[in-house]
Amino acid sequence: MTLLSTLIYNKGVAQNDALLTHYFEVPAFYNPAATGLSDLVKIHGGSRLQWIGIDNAPKTFLALADSPFKLGKRRFGAGVAINQESMGLFRNLSASVQLSYKIKLLGGTISLGIQPGIISDAFKGSEVFIPDDDDFHDDTDAAIPRTDVSGTAFDLGAGIWYTRKSLSIGLSMTHINAPKVSFSSGNGQSSTDNSTENFEFGPARSLYFTAECNIAIKNTLFEVIPSAMVMSDFTFTRAIATARVRYKKFISAGVGYRHDDAVSALLGVEFKGFFLGYSYDYPTGALASASNGSHEIFAGYSVKLDLSAKNRFKQKSIRIM
Repeated sequence: MTLLSTLIYNKGVAQNDALLTHYFEVPAFYNPAATGLSDLVKIHGGSRLQWIGIDNAPKTFLALADSPFKLGKRRFGAGVAINQESMGLFRNLSASVQLSYKIKLLGGTISLGIQPGIISDAFKGSEVFIPDDDDFHDDTDAAIPRTDVSGTAFDLGAGIWYTRKSLSIGLSMTHINAPKVSFSSGNGQSSTDNSTENFEFGPARSLYFTAECNIAIKNTLFEVIPSAMVMSDFTFTRAIATARVRYKKFISAGVGYRHDDAVSALLGVEFKGFFLGYSYDYPTGALASASNGSHEIFAGYSVKLDLSAKNRFKQKSIRIM
């Protein structure tokens, strides 16, 4: 299915951010205000392999890190995010830095975040192959690059996050500036044809709403963690709902549902700051006949950072070092 790439690469076509089943583990991927929410330094990485069984299906690789810090009495969060996606002949790489500012309000904390970064897109037009019996694509179509092209653009995101006790709510927008990555490609079909075609790619502005609540079951070591995320690029809207049960803050299991897409099963283990999670999505629509589903695996590590003033200048005695 080499042509899968051409379906997502046409002038003016926009691509959405990857919708991860583990969205609740990496909220800063969608909302920079979710950095530095606790006193933990967090590092997460993971991969999503989508639509197993379909050639050239999307693959996503993600790495994030964030930490709280203080300037005077003001509390901030900072982070970095790197994301690489591929689909057929198309490649996308994004890298960004994140900064958030915390304000105590209404018995909780409001976090305001901003995320400047870059996106880099590439298309291997030299590997495009269109069969002679293809009724949907013309082998001489100038809208399909026939050379390898790439480009880079500035990207911007922002968000707001509110936490109070066990409740978290976030609202954010990615690609606020509607970045456009421009390419130029010589599509000549002969040595005497030096025509140049211009191509443009732009990820769509996307709005995200996320919510999560941690509900302890009285007199047990269990807790229920429902969460949800709704995404809209103002053309399409997607929603994910998840319910997990965690035991002794050690092992968790849950189920999820992607609207008009798939049902999910999730497993997770946490131990001494380490996290390992796996999910399987089974498609509920027409893809069920062509795909064996989608897989995700995420790993992370968290370590506590003491921001209290009393330990700011604390030193160990050389006699006990």
